[in-house]
Amino acid sequence: MGSIILGIFIAIISIGLLGAILGAVLSLASEKLKVEEDLRVKELEQILPQYNCGACGFSGCSGYANAVINEGEAINKCTPGGPELLESISKLLGVEAGNLEKMVAQVHCRGGEKSSVDQYKYSGISDCNAKYQLYSGDKLCKFGCLGDGSCIKVCPVNAISYDEENLVWVDKEKCVGCEKCVDICPTNVMKMIPYSADYIVACSSQEKGKVVKSKCSVGCIACSICVKKFPEAGFVVDKNLSSVDYTIKSDRAPVSEACPVKCIIHPYKETKDN
Repeated sequence: MGSIILGIFIAIISIGLLGAILGAVLSLASEKLKVEEDLRVKELEQILPQYNCGACGFSGCSGYANAVINEGEAINKCTPGGPELLESISKLLGVEAGNLEKMVAQVHCRGGEKSSVDQYKYSGISDCNAKYQLYSGDKLCKFGCLGDGSCIKVCPVNAISYDEENLVWVDKEKCVGCEKCVDICPTNVMKMIPYSADYIVACSSQEKGKVVKSKCSVGCIACSICVKKFPEAGFVVDKNLSSVDYTIKSDRAPVSEACPVKCIIHPYKETKDN
């Protein structure tokens, strides 16, 4: 009986010693193999805007901060933060900031009830993508804003609303440039432009002028007045549609006044609260 108790006692002692040895080995291995966390990751994450919008190409601000610090990712990919954030990141990391102009969204269409022709009367779900499933929308022009606010619903900062004409419009002061509205728009009328943009061509139709006029009174008819009469203003007509080269700085107000259909307009104005 005594030998049995002694055997059990020895077994317990052996297991205890083995556990202590394994614990010491694991502790030593943990110290040797642990990866030192760079405190700058947390510091960078804290100064990011925390929208987690994905505009940088990562799942959120945390992922982008880690990529910048540990993978050498470029510091200028957080467009919602704009130049101010870029400057802050450059100071934190001690690197050159470079140049970054904030990009913001705007609707390139002003075809509303008074100016565009409907193909049919839609009475389904109030959603642009749902409406688009039926003959690419209710408007005769298939390049225009469908107006059911899918972009408004996905905007994380409430920068998009209806204006006094009941048309979808973006407040550039609120827009963070996440491009969620661009991605969800089925007709591609939501486009990104520089924060400093002075004018846009508020049309996206690529049809010939005569066809455009039959569908919308404020659509670009590709008359090329903006190019021929104002060659220094930075306008380009391609695929029956005028657009602005924002790298060219010029007084574009006279071009807006000369546009026969008045589709060259200021890209931003006061909007109603959502």
